[in-house]
Amino acid sequence: MKILTFQARRFWWKAWSQTLDDDAATTPEDAIEDSVEEAVIAFLHAETRDELDDDTRRRVFKHTLKHLKWLANKRGFEAVALHSFTHLGADNASPDFARTFIEDLAERLRSTKYEVKTTPFGWFCEWELSVYGESLAKVWKEI
Repeated sequence: MKILTFQARRFWWKAWSQTLDDDAATTPEDAIEDSVEEAVIAFLHAETRDELDDDTRRRVFKHTLKHLKWLANKRGFEAVALHSFTHLGADNASPDFARTFIEDLAERLRSTKYEVKTTPFGWFCEWELSVYGESLAKVWKEI
């Protein structure tokens, strides 16, 4: 898993064009255009090694969840936006795995105290991102 995270003042997106033709793509009806303020924005790139076996999946999930909560708590954020971003590497997990991972991550974050939004999976999005200036507001992590 590769993750590029931002502590953002604002993140706005609008579905632009569908990139997956199969059932893995979501329909953007509920989030064709949306935004979040004062949030951690996570660009997530699931890799084939993340889906190797159950132990690996659990470890990657646990560490991703911990990283997002840690970063949110550093600024007292209660909102997170999850964006599938397969441009962080060349080795991509299956679309079904990546979509399920993001959905499960969103549910787990919601089950605590976080408001979570996700961009439409399997779509290119137009977006605007306003990020805080300090170093911690821009974090790269590989799990």
